[in-house]
Amino acid sequence: MAKMVIMYEEPKDKEGFDEHYFNVHVPLGRKIPNLINDSVHRVVDSQNTDLNLYLITILEFENIEKLQEAFASPEAKASEEDFSNFSQFLNKPPIITIID
Repeated sequence: MAKMVIMYEEPKDKEGFDEHYFNVHVPLGRKIPNLINDSVHRVVDSQNTDLNLYLITILEFENIEKLQEAFASPEAKASEEDFSNFSQFLNKPPIITIID
């Protein structure tokens, strides 16, 4: 199993971020091929970090090859392009990690 973990720090405009993220960006992301599961989690507390984490999104794929194939797709490109539409609500870009 390969996973992409996307961590967002607290946005400067929570309402604007939440509106766009949940109503536009998440539906776009769910169209990405090879996606087995996706989940979005609100961060309640973080320890041992200076980051003010707000949301963590996890995208799951069968393996790293399926993940790489998925992110070469037009659907993934559309999701990536949408980032500019809600990045205005953030102070920093998200932290993105790929794990297996």
